[in-house]
Amino acid sequence: MHTAQSHTVERTLPHRRNVHLADCPHHLQSLSLSTLFIAPHVEHVPQIHQIILWACTALETLYYLQTLLPAHIVSAYSASPVCLVSQPSVRTTPLFVIGVLAAVLGTYIRVDCFKALGELFTFDLTVLPTHKLVTKRFYAYVRHPAYTGSILLVAGLAFSHLSEGSWLTECGPLRKPGSAIVVWAAWWIWTLAVGLSRADAEDKQMRKLFQGEWDTYAANVPWWFFPGLI
Repeated sequence: MHTAQSHTVERTLPHRRNVHLADCPHHLQSLSLSTLFIAPHVEHVPQIHQIILWACTALETLYYLQTLLPAHIVSAYSASPVCLVSQPSVRTTPLFVIGVLAAVLGTYIRVDCFKALGELFTFDLTVLPTHKLVTKRFYAYVRHPAYTGSILLVAGLAFSHLSEGSWLTECGPLRKPGSAIVVWAAWWIWTLAVGLSRADAEDKQMRKLFQGEWDTYAANVPWWFFPGLI
């Protein structure tokens, strides 16, 4: 679970509890309802994401390796075996570079959160028997930095794989104008719906668990993901 924690406070709970998205406030009810509607399929989404992203990365890498072959070998084929068109324009663009940097930064933030939380980090929304509140490292700046890393990862992958010059938009199934934008929008809606719902539910649970101490921490660190933004 991603939560803000402290290296100074530790409380023992009688049992492990699950947090439900139904606890979300009124201003997030629409996002919570959409998340609950697709909840039975949530556990499969990360695996689907990984398969698609690894496949796209592999195909883009294969296409690049093919460009290193001698010209007479490549010209013997009317189209690349890893590309659906004969003259694609797969290339490195500024958006691709920005995407790679954002993905690397997001990965670093998430790994640092894993280290900061240790055994308290779980992918399910739960409270462990020896839960602690941590306010160090990235948790000193935002209350949910692991989600900050996830947002940066999604942004980076979108910039690098769903922008002009990528394999998906030049060779793959997103060659049709506007199709990449539709996928990008759907991906962002999903990410924000899940992130906002979980962040709010976690805040509620931490407030119940740590009470006044959590209120002090939340007052000192008012931002969820990005200081000054949200």
